[in-house]
Amino acid sequence: MANISARNCFSGVVGKVETGPVNARVELTLAGGDRIVAIVTHESVEALALVPGVAAMAFVKASWVLLLAGGEKIRFSARNHLPGMVVSVEKGAVNSDVAVRLTGGSVVHAIVTNGAVLELGLKPGAPASVLFKASHVILGVPA
Repeated sequence: MANISARNCFSGVVGKVETGPVNARVELTLAGGDRIVAIVTHESVEALALVPGVAAMAFVKASWVLLLAGGEKIRFSARNHLPGMVVSVEKGAVNSDVAVRLTGGSVVHAIVTNGAVLELGLKPGAPASVLFKASHVILGVPA
């Protein structure tokens, strides 16, 4: 994998590509079955040759990831709403890096305030969901 500043780097296989009038919706299936949705331009679909079965990578900055504790009965406009369990909390002076292991085994990192960690009860073993917009997912393919 390339060196990149995004904390969340996932390898997977393109499952679906749905083209719309403006953009395309690309679904990436990770090794354990977790799925990440990205919204990209038609030009990106063509330039990266994104078709079902192609190996691809998804990159998501940790600061773009929101965490939820509870709220399972809420519907969101963000396409990526994935359940998991907190595996670690690394506290800093103002923010914490919270790692959440998804159902399929992938780990997603989120940078949230220390106050949010306390308010949401985020600690190892606590259930939590990650939430991020499909437009915040950057896709890449091996060169």
